Amino acid sequence: MSKKKKNIIVYSCLGALALAAVVSVLLLTIFGGESFSGAMDDFGFPILTLLGGLCLFMFGMNVMGESLERAAGNKLQALLAKFTTNKFAGFFTGLAVTCVIQSSSATTVMVVGFVTSGLMTLRQAINVIMGANVGTTITSWILSLGQIPDEAGLILKFFKPDTFVPLLALLGLVLHMFAKSSRKKDIGTILLGFATLMFGMTIMSDAMKSKAIVGGVEKVFGFFGNDTPLGVFAPIATVAAGALFTAIIQSSSASVGILQTLAAAPGSGITNSVALPIIMGQNIGTCITAVLSSAGANKNGKRTAVVHLSFNLIGTTIMLIVYYIFIYALKLLPVMDEGATMLSIATMHTLFNIVGTLILLPAARLLEKLAYKIMPETESEKQSKLVIDERLLATPVVALGVCHDATVTMAKDAIGAFDSSLDSLLEYSRERAEAVRKIEDKTDHYEDVIGTYLVKLSSHTIGERSGDETAKLLKLIGDFERISDHAVNIIESSEEMLEKNLVFSDDARRELCVMKCAVSEILSKALEAFEKNDLAVAYTVEPLEQVIDDLKEQLRTRHILRLQEGRCTISAGFIWSDILTNLERTADHCSNIAACIIDTSNDNLNLHESVREIKASGASFETLYNEYSKKYLLPELQ
Repeated sequence: MSKKKKNIIVYSCLGALALAAVVSVLLLTIFGGESFSGAMDDFGFPILTLLGGLCLFMFGMNVMGESLERAAGNKLQALLAKFTTNKFAGFFTGLAVTCVIQSSSATTVMVVGFVTSGLMTLRQAINVIMGANVGTTITSWILSLGQIPDEAGLILKFFKPDTFVPLLALLGLVLHMFAKSSRKKDIGTILLGFATLMFGMTIMSDAMKSKAIVGGVEKVFGFFGNDTPLGVFAPIATVAAGALFTAIIQSSSASVGILQTLAAAPGSGITNSVALPIIMGQNIGTCITAVLSSAGANKNGKRTAVVHLSFNLIGTTIMLIVYYIFIYALKLLPVMDEGATMLSIATMHTLFNIVGTLILLPAARLLEKLAYKIMPETESEKQSKLVIDERLLATPVVALGVCHDATVTMAKDAIGAFDSSLDSLLEYSRERAEAVRKIEDKTDHYEDVIGTYLVKLSSHTIGERSGDETAKLLKLIGDFERISDHAVNIIESSEEMLEKNLVFSDDARRELCVMKCAVSEILSKALEAFEKNDLAVAYTVEPLEQVIDDLKEQLRTRHILRLQEGRCTISAGFIWSDILTNLERTADHCSNIAACIIDTSNDNLNLHESVREIKASGASFETLYNEYSKKYLLPELQ
């Protein structure tokens, strides 16, 4: 589910609640005997104020999360690139990413997209999801700063939201309105989002001073207490209520923040024994985002959502059993009957997620087996091709990183296929030829999928630097695809020689070996320059491409001499010419790749201008050109 659709659903629910509040006031006026003005003052206006604060709170959290994703940029991409099969690395990566973007739901949706795209295994995803569950608790600790007492020391007072939020709002406004770089503007938006979030929380707290609302909250949460008719089933009902509310607003962080605000109101009647089951339910409710997100995913994406739901259900069940044992069987922990505070809720939220993770982290493999048991793997699934999940479009920086990784895979396949085709010139193999053709089909598919995805990504809000990277990848996928096409052309030339029973002379084979080595090196350099974004390597490509151009002309001239001497046939000459053309054009594509990398680093998208600048660079170009000329010197004519 896209963020836009999610926001529509959430704010529609809030609008419905506001409408319900107004209708309630009308009914109270008609049937309760109160005046409309009095009913509005006692009940209507405070409810609308509470809902308005809730809207600002959730809007601020949404804006802050989106801006954090953009501002994180390459750092977030680097964290996501470090997913490994090591469970602790995956756990801490999930924790760190969630702390950065302030949303376990967003992290889980990213993970669903990675698994769907085949860029992460289900086992890796499990560890990341567990880390995300712990990382999301940071929001409750930030919000709990609001309970620092007014009589606290000067240093502690600076940590109170009333002290630092206005300063952050002012700094955020200045950055957002006057900063020139998109990164600084994003930082400004983060600060404004956080200020809006805290301001919304203040409005909710003020609304909670209404006796009517406090009384209503006390009645609602009193219904879930242990002394109600629900009896021993009260915690289960409370878990269900917490799950339902969190599923509606699709954010456990926001749900916990709202619970903290309600608990902070004097006389709310929310005890720790009620708050803890609500927190358990919130962990289940937050799974709705991943479940909805996986609706259009492949089976691996759906398994990821199953794992997320299973992890939270199993963890909640275990902790609920422990809760029953301590509260009902052993009648321990009298502190649970005390009134909940922002700090106690943050503590319970963190401990619940940490303990649940400690219990289930060693059982990650069992969760994976459970997901495959629920959704068995099919034969067609094993043979599925590249898919880049559109859910990642909600996080453009991450989506761009996935496209880059997919392009690297495409580049390695294309260059590997070309190297194999070069080997076939000297020793043809049917198996090698078939493998090259399969890779060519694969790179065609990669070009189509990556290109289509990048065009969609271009329409989303991305930074200037990310926009240049998108344009670069759109250019490069065409060059890598053409390299695989030239590999097939060389395979076809080898097969034509085999069919016509033609062979090259010993001189031609020795010359071809020199050309083959030069092209292999330029392919290797182009791949290294792209994969590592290494400008130093990129600048070495063009001198080698010039040497390959020279080699092509020399080999054509030598072939003509052999024809004149009767040491070569015209039929073999046509194939020789085709091979040289494919080798030279492959070197041209390598030149394009290197120039594109240089262009992007210099904020210049004029390919021909970059090539001219490289050739005009003077001594460095000439030095490299002379070195390559000596390295790939053709053998003397016999």
